[in-house]
Amino acid sequence: MKRVITALLAVCLTIAASVASEAAITAVRVGSDIKRVSYNSAIWKKAKFSDILLYPQTTIKMNDEKANGLNAENSVIRARAAAIYNGRDIAFMVRWPDDTVSVQRGDSLTSYPDGFAIMFAMDYSNPYKLPYIGMGSEGRPVVIHLQKAVRPFYEPNGHGDVYMQMNRNQTELFGKSLLRFDKRVKKLGSSDYERSFVSEGFRSMTEIKDGSNRSYARLSYRNKAWTGTLSCPMSDDYVNLHAGAIPVAFAVWDGAKMGRGGLKNLSGWLSVKLEDSAEGDMLINALDERSPGNPSVGKVAVAINGCAGCHQIESSDTPNFMGPALSNIGGYATEAYIRESLVDPSAVVVPGHNRNAHSAYKWYTEEGGRRVSTMTDYSKLDEKTINDIVAYLQTLKAKEE
Repeated sequence: MKRVITALLAVCLTIAASVASEAAITAVRVGSDIKRVSYNSAIWKKAKFSDILLYPQTTIKMNDEKANGLNAENSVIRARAAAIYNGRDIAFMVRWPDDTVSVQRGDSLTSYPDGFAIMFAMDYSNPYKLPYIGMGSEGRPVVIHLQKAVRPFYEPNGHGDVYMQMNRNQTELFGKSLLRFDKRVKKLGSSDYERSFVSEGFRSMTEIKDGSNRSYARLSYRNKAWTGTLSCPMSDDYVNLHAGAIPVAFAVWDGAKMGRGGLKNLSGWLSVKLEDSAEGDMLINALDERSPGNPSVGKVAVAINGCAGCHQIESSDTPNFMGPALSNIGGYATEAYIRESLVDPSAVVVPGHNRNAHSAYKWYTEEGGRRVSTMTDYSKLDEKTINDIVAYLQTLKAKEE
């Protein structure tokens, strides 16, 4: 069976190299310096904007009744995205609608901010083996650039004056002295919350603090919409974006709905084509690929093979806490990722068991230090049935309002 899968992959690579699809985003080449490009830079007038769809993340149900209620009816967010590059640096802009402004407050444990993230695969040489969307996966790391809307805050940044980080209510100051403290904090403060991480699966996010990261992100709200920008080198210690096309993913958070961690809207891997390159068709095709199977037949095959015993399949189904919910899998997973999950379920195993599942039913076991999925290996199924199941799963995604 493994030889058959390898042969099929070789055929797919050959087809991808000869028949090109259209990239999700075309990165326009510019001659200007874009190291610190922002949302109000005139250079964006040269960019080509594309519509992208951000699907509600529904893989795991949160242990938060209020948040679950606020997000129960989430739909697709249609955003606009663009990219520009000059050979040294690359910059992205994403704009998405939001009726409210939510800002993180340092004096509140219950405030949640609006924000966005842009993610790159550290290795995309094989577009059929991309990382798990959102957090990466073991052996398939990602770099995540995160920007949140926050109130001005003060960090020592080499000054060493941690006193200025105190909550004003915890100082011994009153009256005019407290007002002077507030003014100083405001003067020294920053409303730029930008962080970059390397991640290789859930709970593995590690912030880049070695000084090697040189990204620049900004966030602005206007006319009931957020605009986020990110510029970064095309090559650094973590990624090399000098290619005909690169995979990029976007995510946005809605603080008014208590968005954080597993509560967000995100895209799947999107192809970004560099304007002056004749290469990249293989990746573009891989991300645009649709299974040749029959979705209606695949839905029956999913039922016959007992998939609902561990997964919530469609959003209208009763939640099942054994395995990840699949109600939006078609929105943010590639055809290749879904297929791999069926025929090689241990290839990507999300670490950590679902605390809502019965203790006797675990997602995986550990054998020789390696996580082995308890999901059935469906490589035993014939090729047609697998195609049908993949085709059906690709249809599972929220609709636009």
